[in-house]
Amino acid sequence: MSSGVVTAENFGFDRQLRLRVATEFSEVFAARKVLRGPCFALHYRPNDRSHARLGLVIPKKQARAAVLRNAIKRQARELFRLRRAGLPPFDLVLRLARPVGSAAACAAAINPRSQAAWRAEIVGLFDQLCQKTTP
Repeated sequence: MSSGVVTAENFGFDRQLRLRVATEFSEVFAARKVLRGPCFALHYRPNDRSHARLGLVIPKKQARAAVLRNAIKRQARELFRLRRAGLPPFDLVLRLARPVGSAAACAAAINPRSQAAWRAEIVGLFDQLCQKTTP
């Protein structure tokens, strides 16, 4: 991105930017480094790559409706894509740690206000990570 031109490949979410297998997730959890927010926990560990990678854990126990889990994942992936250039080269696992809505309240839970709250919390966790890891 040296020319300042924004292209689709600058903001993609390719396979190399994802944690994909259980051992990669386990290594991040084993590092026992975590930042916590009201609903999310961001687990992290340094990697040997030049970029950050993201894994998502959105359990059915915390978000019963599939549409709700998918909405949270979309928000998290979008924020990671937009902010990954400023993130340190870490493996990250964003985990939903507390319930965010019931299946009956699903339509109410996926409203712009809820999405803004998720986004603000995730951005805050990414910012905390950057502050914590810069000398």
